[in-house]
Parts: sequence; structure tokens; C-alpha cells
Amino acid sequence: MKPRNWKLFGIALFALSTSMALAQESGRTAQNRKYEQQHRIAQGVRSGQLTGRETRHLEGREVRINHEERHMRANHDGHLTPANRARIQRQQNRTSRAIYNKKHNAAHRPY
Repeated sequence: MKPRNWKLFGIALFALSTSMALAQESGRTAQNRKYEQQHRIAQGVRSGQLTGRETRHLEGREVRINHEERHMRANHDGHLTPANRARIQRQQNRTSRAIYNKKHNAAHRPY
């Protein structure tokens, strides 16, 4: 292959892998993501990386997202519209970043 073809091949391969990753993300159930985030919070509590206040804050965010999702489903016969699904995913992404940031800040729970 010519060098230009290798470059195009690399770009195509990257696009394919990215689309496959997005397909896997959409295939991952929301319930599984909730479990994973709860597990990360619990691990932070066990390790002392999260203080009680940080834990309450993160748990409160999870509760609000779950409540909002239930409300959205109730309004649409048990389903989420694509816009609602995107909104929930954005909130989950923000919460995931908050979990990471709170676990890696200078605040630690005393042993």
C-alpha cells in the first residue's frame, strides 16, 4: 500500500473502532452503568477516598437521576425518548466525572 492509503486505512480503522465502541456503550444497559457507579462509590468509601459528605453528595446525584428517569418513563409509556436517553446519559457522564474527582481530591476520611 502507498503511504497515503495507509493513512486512509488508519482513519477508517479509527472510525470503525469508534463506532463499535459507541455501539457497545449503547448496548450496555443503564442498570449495569448504575451498578458500576454505585460500586465505584462504595469502593471509595471502603478505601477512605470519599468522605461522608462527598458520599452523600454523590448518592444524592444518583437518586435524582434515577427519579428523573422514572418520571420520564412514566410520561412515555415506560420508554425513554432519544432526547431523554441522551439527557440521562449526560447526567450519568457528569456524575461519573464527579465520582472520579471526589475520589482523587485531597479530602480523605480518617481511619
